[in-house]
Amino acid sequence: MRQFVERHSFWSFVILVALGVFLWLIFAVWPEWLEAVLGRKKTFVNTFLNGLTLAGLYFLVASGFTLVFGLMRNVNLAHGSMYLLGAYIGYEAAEATGNWFIGLAVAFLAIAVTGILLQVLIFRRMEGDALRQTMVTIGISIIAADLMLAIWSGATYQFDPPEWLIGAAELPIISAVRSSGEAVYLKYPLYRLTVLGVAVAVGIALWLFLNRTRVGMMIRAGVNDRDMLSATGVNVQLVFALVFAIGAGLAGLAGVIGGTALSIAPGEDIRYLLASLVVVIVGGLGSVTGAAIGALLIGLAEQFGLAYFPTYGVVLTFLIMVVVLAVRPQGVMGQA
Repeated sequence: MRQFVERHSFWSFVILVALGVFLWLIFAVWPEWLEAVLGRKKTFVNTFLNGLTLAGLYFLVASGFTLVFGLMRNVNLAHGSMYLLGAYIGYEAAEATGNWFIGLAVAFLAIAVTGILLQVLIFRRMEGDALRQTMVTIGISIIAADLMLAIWSGATYQFDPPEWLIGAAELPIISAVRSSGEAVYLKYPLYRLTVLGVAVAVGIALWLFLNRTRVGMMIRAGVNDRDMLSATGVNVQLVFALVFAIGAGLAGLAGVIGGTALSIAPGEDIRYLLASLVVVIVGGLGSVTGAAIGALLIGLAEQFGLAYFPTYGVVLTFLIMVVVLAVRPQGVMGQA
């Protein structure tokens, strides 16, 4: 962060001013002329919070993808299928036990094991061959989608969150002012705020794991020079299997969390695979911080696009990716 400010003082000032304006829009009482331009403040703030919580969900999926694709350079286009499979497995476990947290744990463990199997049986045999990895994992995703459709049909499923996460929380954000002068505060679903909190916690934990632990240093060293790391006595394949387990497990975890916030249905695998690709490309390969920034940009763009430009809203997401690729091809936080 300090290096960015030192190198790009002008853009740092612009970002700081934009952040100040945005915070004013969130917390201040809007004058009439502003509501005439942007509509009701409640709609604007709800759209912002929807984008923020959607970004949290995108980050949970993309954080696993950035470990496998961005950090290890393994092209796993079956990552979206892992998300959807984790959602279905978690749903079955939660329904059978009546416990949402058991469904969450089962989904994480089951998809983590699937990730290890993919690494051992497929990626280890095609190391460094991106084209073969791409074609094989596309085939796996198609087969997995058909199998899931045969088992769970085309019906839409949705988890019931724990009772203490049902309801809305009152936020210290004024949504309107009554004629009497009394402020009306915004209420927002508690579960979606929890999703954002979980995403932040996972992001911090991943960053600390990769940058402040011995295993994290071995992972980064193995990606750059696996022969040298192997010569020090480290079991490189075991380290890589661990990365795949974490990356896949996060996809399964996100499947349960996303299936509770939204729904589980055929086609969600493609949606979240595309979102993960865009997030990793925008944020920068192998950067957890970049994945967080990319998820934030894409989540906000998607929700504001749907709210204010419904006809062209979907274009905003890919417009961001095009601009980033044109201006900074390595991504926001990627290494030049």
